[in-house]
Amino acid sequence: MSETILIVDDDKAIANLIEIYLVNEGYQVLKAHNGEEALERLVRSVPSLVILDVMMPGLDGLEVCRQIRSSHAMPILMLSAKTEDMDKIMGLMTGADDYMTKPFNPLELLARVRSLLRRAYGLNVKANKTRNANVMTFDSLEIDKATHSVTMDGKPIHLTSIEFGILYMLASQPGRVFSAEAIYERVWNEPYSPTFTTVMVHISKLRDKLEKDSGQKWIHTVWGVGYKFDR
Repeated sequence: MSETILIVDDDKAIANLIEIYLVNEGYQVLKAHNGEEALERLVRSVPSLVILDVMMPGLDGLEVCRQIRSSHAMPILMLSAKTEDMDKIMGLMTGADDYMTKPFNPLELLARVRSLLRRAYGLNVKANKTRNANVMTFDSLEIDKATHSVTMDGKPIHLTSIEFGILYMLASQPGRVFSAEAIYERVWNEPYSPTFTTVMVHISKLRDKLEKDSGQKWIHTVWGVGYKFDR
């Protein structure tokens, strides 16, 4: 069964254009033309990925993203006519996994969609014969690669696919320092962007989720070098 993608954009011409390219690639498509309609669709059906416009009348894309993230972890690709770095950071801080500015190349959008889906669901590999082969435990923190899940004191921590990818990469080699470039290229699986803000924003959100209840710092910044996982 092919993946289902929800397109949320008040510009019907853009939504229809994206739909054509996605359908030609074999994806199933749902569409919503405002934030309220998008949230209603999510009650009835949970898509594999959401393509979300930022600037919509009524409930804008940032608020829709926040509400989606309160209960869902599917990848969100945000679209916006705003090109400033702060706009991108705001989108990522609200929970988006990736951000593209309008106008965009539909072929690049398809590449981003494929990358996000591969990253989100390709990590759900079949479990090995022994569960311990997939599970890493650090005190009260447990990271399970097979189920793509993280728990703290037995309580689930809801991470996006990007956040899980970063955490798994760092925790796989505790104490090793990874540069922003290395993290981006291995987790995003594409050449490093000249700006490091994308990695920085996701690291910040990941830290907040891990440290919210435990008060323990797991991810450390090594200034001028990168980031490491350490107890």
